[in-house]
Amino acid sequence: MRKRATARQDDVLTVLRGCEKPMTAYQILEMLQADEPDIAPPTVYRTLSALTDQGRAHRLESIKAFVPCRCDHVESVPVLAICEDCGSVEEHDGSDLLPKLTTLTASSAFHADRHIVEIHGRCGICAA
Repeated sequence: MRKRATARQDDVLTVLRGCEKPMTAYQILEMLQADEPDIAPPTVYRTLSALTDQGRAHRLESIKAFVPCRCDHVESVPVLAICEDCGSVEEHDGSDLLPKLTTLTASSAFHADRHIVEIHGRCGICAA
């Protein structure tokens, strides 16, 4: 029996929340296949697309991986700090960046659908 989209989204979010580091779609698929051997990659990709559209998960464009949203930001900019050493991701609320980004892109009449800022470096633990 096929799962409803909301149940599938909950399953994927549970997997993402259970991992300390970003996960690729195939890593998520592998985890889900433990309980559902017949689940296919397109199902996971569709679910991840829905979750990112809803703002419940973020796609780390630079490393092609996903993390669950950990902030409450409806009209905000998630700022994701990615540690190059341990792979951890910290999420920060970049609300104060939104007006600046809007002004920056308005000069060329560009209309952003979504905002996400990725910062690569070393977390406090790895830098110590």
